[in-house]
Amino acid sequence: MNEAEGLRQRRPLRPQVITEDNTAQETKGGSTYSNKVFRMTLMTLAVSLIIPLFGAIVLLDCPIDPQPISFKEPPPLSSALEPNFKLRQAERLFENQLVGPESIANIGDVLFTGTADGKILKIEDGQIQTIARLGHGPCGTSGDEMTCGRPLGIRVGPKNTLFVADAYYGIFEIFPSSGEVQRVVSSKVPIEGKNLSFVNDLTLTRDGRKIYFTDSSSKWHRKDYCLLIMEATDDGRLLEYDTVTKEVKVLMGGLRFPNGVQLSPAEDFVLVAETTMARIRRYYVSGLMKGGEDMFVENMPGFPDNIRLSSSGGYWVAMSAVRISPGFSMLDFLSEKPWIKRIIFKLLSQETVMKFVPKYSLVVELSETGSYRRSLHDPDGMVATYISEAHEHNGYLYLGSFRSPFISRLNLKDV
Repeated sequence: MNEAEGLRQRRPLRPQVITEDNTAQETKGGSTYSNKVFRMTLMTLAVSLIIPLFGAIVLLDCPIDPQPISFKEPPPLSSALEPNFKLRQAERLFENQLVGPESIANIGDVLFTGTADGKILKIEDGQIQTIARLGHGPCGTSGDEMTCGRPLGIRVGPKNTLFVADAYYGIFEIFPSSGEVQRVVSSKVPIEGKNLSFVNDLTLTRDGRKIYFTDSSSKWHRKDYCLLIMEATDDGRLLEYDTVTKEVKVLMGGLRFPNGVQLSPAEDFVLVAETTMARIRRYYVSGLMKGGEDMFVENMPGFPDNIRLSSSGGYWVAMSAVRISPGFSMLDFLSEKPWIKRIIFKLLSQETVMKFVPKYSLVVELSETGSYRRSLHDPDGMVATYISEAHEHNGYLYLGSFRSPFISRLNLKDV
């Protein structure tokens, strides 16, 4: 090869010119790679979360077998139901000296209540005294309820004794002066083939002969009340106990969480709060309608708990939770979606689910015919929380609670 041919075969090196287009292309290539890495990482994380979650949904047992139920649109909060802050004028009594004073009764100016640790308390002149215990210790946690007992509804009989419904043990008569306790109805004895698993509230005639009481479920216990509501179990009953014949009979069955009960002033009917269905039913115990039943109030603005007489001849009803309109109600939303309920209770405990229930406190006063007279609100539950009962005495409304560590008292002259 001569020198000329060698020069022809060598190609001169061209200088590389760096421009903005080159830089953008390199940046784009790097960015594309980073995006791919990000997408792959995100996808890996999603799969690592979704697969166990899907496995849990498929494989884990659900503690409830929810039944679909339907509600009407909640009533608008207007007129007698207009939101206000009247419950914020209440004062807290004996804060952190008792827990869960579900129901309240009085003999003169002496108050009585039952608490979460199974005690029956007497409150006189600002002092708290334990007069009885229905179960046995140790007590202190929710897991102890079934042995400690859980007093719920409490009433005063014609001889100034107390009648108490204990969720686990049945119905008792208590003599306040001596602390003597006598069991009236045992929850260990099935009634018409079904257990008394959740004895709740009671009301009695003026002569003390008849006691009407609710058994909220033959399947669920009080400690599982959230499961009872979410399952919408229809195994609750209204029962009658005759203190002379010692017989117990079922008056109403097929109820979804029957809760508070109240005999009318004329003693011709009993009102029953059907909590899961947000309504109050009526059962006639005397007169021409005896043995019949009808609806007293339906589609309420909340889920009713205890019912008590008001001085105006009507009824005080405490709402355990509310149905805001306009607004969002979790229970209304889930009512016709059993499959969502199953997923929720496969993944979350009932204590966790309860944290999603708004702390909106509401008490309504009904007329003798079931119309709304007025309502008392605490929209954020700042003062009176988790109200289970409104007991009127001497111009005050004493507010019981199924979990708060105090009793609230509202001067009705202020509202």
